[in-house]
Amino acid sequence: MTQKTVLNQVHCEAGGKMVDFAGWDMPLHYGSQKDEHHAVRQDAGMFDVSHMTVIDLRGDSVQAFLRHLLANDIARLKVSGKALYSCMLQPDGGVIDDLIVYFINEQHYRMVVNAGTTEKDVAWIKSRLGDGVDMRVRDDLAMMAIQGPNARSKAMQAMSGEARQTADTLAPFVGAFCGEWFIARTGYTGEDGFEITLPDTEATGFWNALIKEGVKPCGLGARDTLRLEAGMNLYGQDMDESTSPLESGLGWTIAWEPTERDFIGRKALEQQKTDNVKMRFVGVLLEDKGVMRTHQKVITAEGSGELTSGGFSPTLNRSIGFARIPKGDSETCDVEVRDKRLKARVVKLPFVRNGKTCIEL
Repeated sequence: MTQKTVLNQVHCEAGGKMVDFAGWDMPLHYGSQKDEHHAVRQDAGMFDVSHMTVIDLRGDSVQAFLRHLLANDIARLKVSGKALYSCMLQPDGGVIDDLIVYFINEQHYRMVVNAGTTEKDVAWIKSRLGDGVDMRVRDDLAMMAIQGPNARSKAMQAMSGEARQTADTLAPFVGAFCGEWFIARTGYTGEDGFEITLPDTEATGFWNALIKEGVKPCGLGARDTLRLEAGMNLYGQDMDESTSPLESGLGWTIAWEPTERDFIGRKALEQQKTDNVKMRFVGVLLEDKGVMRTHQKVITAEGSGELTSGGFSPTLNRSIGFARIPKGDSETCDVEVRDKRLKARVVKLPFVRNGKTCIEL
């Protein structure tokens, strides 16, 4: 059965085009995906991300547990509310999920995982819990992301005085509690803004308050083009259980030091490094006319790979994508689009951040 977020009726009443996404009934757009994309790049847009799962982990042994569970090292987090992006790996180095974890204190961490992987994530974590760690899946919370150059100012106008004061003090990639609300200065668009978890009973009221402040509701379509421009991976396309972080442009999320930290998947990743990783993860900018799509063949001087993500960039007015291609130094490639080989350029990610183009067109 398709699940619905607490804001489902709001989306339907607003004319959202609803689609199934990871078992959830979610808005693809509210009329114009392109307009929603530009709203986030130029002003402020908001997304219902209540389909994602919040997990609270507490206990005397929680820090040691997470240092073993995750490839990145949560011991790096010293400031309360500080966020860390990490992959959770299988013993063979395959990616179970990518996630955000927040350090609340040494006995409390909050994790946010993807909707489509929730069931396996929860099962994986539970199977490894030991004494001194308590896990609670927070299905009583809603979550929304407010993103864009004007997102923070408009969101704060929609908040109560106490929440506004809390939000105003946040540095990037840091969150803080205000009562039952958790306000984090994070996102998945390449723009500034907040991701806010709050009791589901308060979600509709806050969503409507944001609309009054001029924040535009946005759907999954704009969320995908925004994260693609920002060079942000999507689980299930750009990486999964069959690929490691080293093959997915996520080597920076692996904390190799200290060497004595034995996280799940470490031995397999070290062996990959010893054997030399055969593939590299790159950005692709289409030079010819057309639109690139996931799984299309990418041909380089070193051999063939494939697009892991592809689409049209409203900001650049060009087709862009991510590709996993053979290791080498090729700066150009061909992409097979509808049985035609189109010229493309290999580029360094991201394409766009904070409203600015990061590559040469």
